Amino acid sequence: MNAQPRSFRDALGQFPTGVALVTARTPGEQPLGLTISSFNSVSLDPPLVLFSVDRKALSLKRLLEASGFVINILAREHKHISSAFSRPLEKDWSRINYRMNEFTAPLINDALAHFECEHYAQHDGGDHVIVVGRVVNFSHRPSGSPLVFFRGQYRDIHP
Repeated sequence: MNAQPRSFRDALGQFPTGVALVTARTPGEQPLGLTISSFNSVSLDPPLVLFSVDRKALSLKRLLEASGFVINILAREHKHISSAFSRPLEKDWSRINYRMNEFTAPLINDALAHFECEHYAQHDGGDHVIVVGRVVNFSHRPSGSPLVFFRGQYRDIHP
């Protein structure tokens, strides 16, 4: 096995992934957002989903302390949102179109889907934390193109 981290990352990059933004807000704080590409369904009954977050992510602690979170599945036109929230600095929400849900977590307007979740479990994932959420509400729109990441770049899906 080639144990070089960069080579391993390049090999993983051969698998195209959708891009999502996990959003939350802890009491008394501004909304937080984190770009992810590790979203998966886990169970239909109960409805569970998961994603993973680097243990070094600055917003991980606040995300885990929040009462709930939303996984926003981003559309192709949300490339600027994905890029902005993939950097570790504080995020500027002034240019983002969103509304708040009952957890006071942002739902990105025109996202392809929203999964509103309460915390269900967290698991050790090496240098990441695997976060499992119980879906309490969801919505989706029937049209639009997904934001896809492949070989280190955003890509388009052509019919």
